[in-house]
Amino acid sequence: MGTRPLGLDGFSLAFWQFCWDFVKDEVLGFFKDFYEGGKFVRSLNTTFLVLIPNKCGAEDLSDFRPISLVGGLYKLLAKVLANRLKKVVGKVVSSTQNAFVEGRQILDATLVANEVIDSVLKRKESGVLCKLDLEKAYDRINWDFLLSVMQRMGFGEKWIGWIRWCISTASFSVLVNGSPTGFFRSSRGLRQGDPPLSPYLFVLGMEALSSLINRAVRGGFLSGCRIGGREGVGIQVTHLLFADDTLVFCDDSQEQLAFLSWLLMWFEAISGLRINLNKSEILPVGRVENAKLLAAELGYKVGSLPSTYLGLPLGASHKSVKVWEGVEERMRKKLALWKRQFISKGGRITLIQSTLASMPTYLMSLLRMPRVVKLILEKIQRDFLWGGGALEKRPHLVKWVVVCTHKKMGRLGIRNLSILNRALLCKWSWRYAVERDSYWKLIISSKYGVERGGWSTCGAREGHGVGLWKEISKEAGSKDAWVADYWDPMGEVGGWTPLFLRPFNDWEVEEVERLLSSIQGKRLDADGRIGCCGEGRKMRFSL
Repeated sequence: MGTRPLGLDGFSLAFWQFCWDFVKDEVLGFFKDFYEGGKFVRSLNTTFLVLIPNKCGAEDLSDFRPISLVGGLYKLLAKVLANRLKKVVGKVVSSTQNAFVEGRQILDATLVANEVIDSVLKRKESGVLCKLDLEKAYDRINWDFLLSVMQRMGFGEKWIGWIRWCISTASFSVLVNGSPTGFFRSSRGLRQGDPPLSPYLFVLGMEALSSLINRAVRGGFLSGCRIGGREGVGIQVTHLLFADDTLVFCDDSQEQLAFLSWLLMWFEAISGLRINLNKSEILPVGRVENAKLLAAELGYKVGSLPSTYLGLPLGASHKSVKVWEGVEERMRKKLALWKRQFISKGGRITLIQSTLASMPTYLMSLLRMPRVVKLILEKIQRDFLWGGGALEKRPHLVKWVVVCTHKKMGRLGIRNLSILNRALLCKWSWRYAVERDSYWKLIISSKYGVERGGWSTCGAREGHGVGLWKEISKEAGSKDAWVADYWDPMGEVGGWTPLFLRPFNDWEVEEVERLLSSIQGKRLDADGRIGCCGEGRKMRFSL
């Protein structure tokens, strides 16, 4: 990608980096003029539109998604503005927004939603989950509304002026069979395919919907769902947002749904963002007798649990095999494209590592993979490795456990799905220990309680239900271990005696030595405190 030639979207960032000595003065002059005057030449904001079909057999214009190809110099400017904006976006949007905010992840919203549904079902209560989809969200947002929201958030006039010029000076030309047609101007919307800036601006606009819902809750018009902890202190969960994918929790009352309908109409009037009635639905939680009547208040269809949210299961059992069927189907479709192709064994290994083994990663980041699913997915990979695209079965020459052994041991190094699944689930325990004020952590802590020290939650006594945290927390190793248990005070300065859960391999010796070397200079004093520790903010868990 870094060496590709000039296209309709201008030069790549790799070009600007490579040729920086030649273009430095001109680029810095462009930025200086924009900073002082708040404008640039309109031709730099020329945009070519590529229409990408949303589904097979797309015929109507609404079946296509417009992707914008913008010039290289404008992309540099948008990248600089986005880098500044992302430093403050987490401070001005609510904790219920999880998209494009540093420290928040797409998995957080699905985890919280499942825990809320689990709490409602275990209390044998009932409610309604409104799953909203915005119609052509990026293309419909009103500019004046967006700039007004930024002003209310405290952005200065200069910043607002910069954003106004960037979004209002764009001119578009639709590519028909690869050739541009005439140019036209737009009066609203943000460009999809302008990744540096548009997502952050859209998140700022969606904060208005979050504020409207919060105000309705304070006024008693919407109730949400309260998740209570062991001390009786609870958190009220009313809505979750990830860009334009929204969940709203309500009581199963006609009055609340009617007020939500009015609220969404007000939001559409001021923002231009319209609810897609064909894709939005209400999901009854518990025993809801009048689901069709409630859906009629909003004009949505009636769905049912289990469902999906952000591509992850919603309200499904943690042992459900059905939620993994999509992964198997995608694997087989991908293999169908490779059949009858003469791919070498080395090429097959690369395809397994880069494509097949990565397909279940998203689901494995939140759910424990059932053993039967693991066996099916591993068989698909084994058959492709040894048989390739051939339709007939061929013998597997080496055990799969040997194939999955690390390359340092002379093996192929294909990822073991079970170990990867456990590692991804362990990351939640790490995040719980190091993150301070994350919304998902507050929800989990309120529901399950916090152990002394705040590193982990209390054990969940009730059944699994549709909650996910109880299964995730099983991966925590020594839950009752103390640092002092691994400190030997004997000798002049004492020493550490770490306990490993398993014998380590020869190729892991170097990593163990680095670990022991890193803790060598840290000692435990008489009060049980460690003399030196790292900064929690810089700690990272990586696979």
